[in-house]
Amino acid sequence: MSRLLPLLLLLAAPAASGQRIAAVRVASGLDLPTSLCTAPGDARRLFVTTNRGVVHLIRDGQVEPQPFLDLSGVVEQNAEGLLCMVFHPDHASNGRFYVTYQDPGQNSRLVQYEISSDPDVADPASAVTILGPQPQPDVIHNWNCLRFGPDGMLYVGIGDGGLNLDPNDHAQSLSTTFGKLLRLDVDLPPPHVPPDNPFVGVPGAEEAIWIYGLRQPWRFSFDREQGNLWIGDVGQGDREEIDFQRAGSTGGENYGWRCMEGTDCTLVTGCACAAPSWLPPVYEYDRLLGDCCVVGGYVYRGAAMPAEQGRYFFGDFCSARVWSLRFDGSNVLEFAERTSELVPCGGATIDHVVSFGEDADGELYILDTAGGEVFKLVPAGGTAWSYCFSGPNSAGAGARISHGGTTSVSSDDFELRVDDAVAGQFGLFYYGPQRIEVPFGDGVRCIGGASWRLNPPQIIDSSGHAARPVDFDAPVAPGGELDPGDTWNFQFWYRDPPGPGGTGFNLSDAISVTFCP
Repeated sequence: MSRLLPLLLLLAAPAASGQRIAAVRVASGLDLPTSLCTAPGDARRLFVTTNRGVVHLIRDGQVEPQPFLDLSGVVEQNAEGLLCMVFHPDHASNGRFYVTYQDPGQNSRLVQYEISSDPDVADPASAVTILGPQPQPDVIHNWNCLRFGPDGMLYVGIGDGGLNLDPNDHAQSLSTTFGKLLRLDVDLPPPHVPPDNPFVGVPGAEEAIWIYGLRQPWRFSFDREQGNLWIGDVGQGDREEIDFQRAGSTGGENYGWRCMEGTDCTLVTGCACAAPSWLPPVYEYDRLLGDCCVVGGYVYRGAAMPAEQGRYFFGDFCSARVWSLRFDGSNVLEFAERTSELVPCGGATIDHVVSFGEDADGELYILDTAGGEVFKLVPAGGTAWSYCFSGPNSAGAGARISHGGTTSVSSDDFELRVDDAVAGQFGLFYYGPQRIEVPFGDGVRCIGGASWRLNPPQIIDSSGHAARPVDFDAPVAPGGELDPGDTWNFQFWYRDPPGPGGTGFNLSDAISVTFCP
């Protein structure tokens, strides 16, 4: 197993893939965001929980004015609040999702909700308590993370409930759920314990326990391709650690806390050091350079950054540093710090990495409590992301807009492209600052308010393709200048006389682009 890497390696290692990445801001102004999730198969919507108890819906990059769910009346408004949310794997048919929060009486709760008749709004009256209320001995290290595993079970992350060195020895005790990951079958009646959990039938043991010996598993995730479990376990004063459980495990692993903090023995009375049964972390780091709280992330399985496939991304809350690595089952490979790559354009900064998120396509996001921001990881020079959807046309499923070159103004090589439009017809690219979604012609208009055309119109070639460069030295009109730090939205309008709706024209989907210096 890999241990603490030398500081020089941590500071200087480049991204071994050779691909550089960037961060583009998707949303801001959220009140202390805590987690991000999507409904299974839903590529259009992101759901962000906030500490104060509100779940916001982001559709196609826009924060909807109406919250998806408002629990501010039942959630603790101080240190602990609404901390995580996850959708049932069969959400499309049963409408269920789950949240974990701490109430004003300092009790942790795991609650099931359902959507209302409007899929963009939850039904607060549908609440069903799955676990709790669980009184908490302290205001930190409580119930904090929810994930469904590849087995369809719901996993629940629970801190040790204490401050200094787990004073109640919770993490090593099987008689309490503190300091554990639980495994539940929410489709079974209470107490929702799967019969194949490792401690079922063990006298005195909490049968919901899956693994133990954890301090504060603030964020954990499953690799959507391989099924491995990755856990960011927050340390106390010396070590921050990433723990790992192989796919196919039958559970019962012990990760050593409170006797071990990473690979350091705490010398607590009654603890042996480095017992063979304790699993060491796959990676750990000292609390140097402002680091203080590991934030577990995800193994990247998206398509936008192919060279990053299979890399695990994680960060630190206090320093806002972000790293990636590969793990071959025995050793850490290609470790790299990515912080400098993720400085957003336009003067934005990532100050406090509180959580990572993954959308339905496997693309990754960072949540920053400072400014309440959501950032998406994208290829460097490609700080653009798609939103909205195209309507079918007479040639097929619909036209798709993309770009070539980079989004760097100084490089001046940005090119707009469209594919799958109607051959032989004409169309034009246009852009504006406002994202909307309204029927228009045979498609959907994705840009509202003031907008600017990029003349002259383009003739679509025989393969359904058209393209035009964007000249940054020749602004279209006052107010429409493409300057570093600006975010603009682009779409393609085109003629389609025999189109399915009979209106004679259609539109592509849209992209939102943040331009860098």
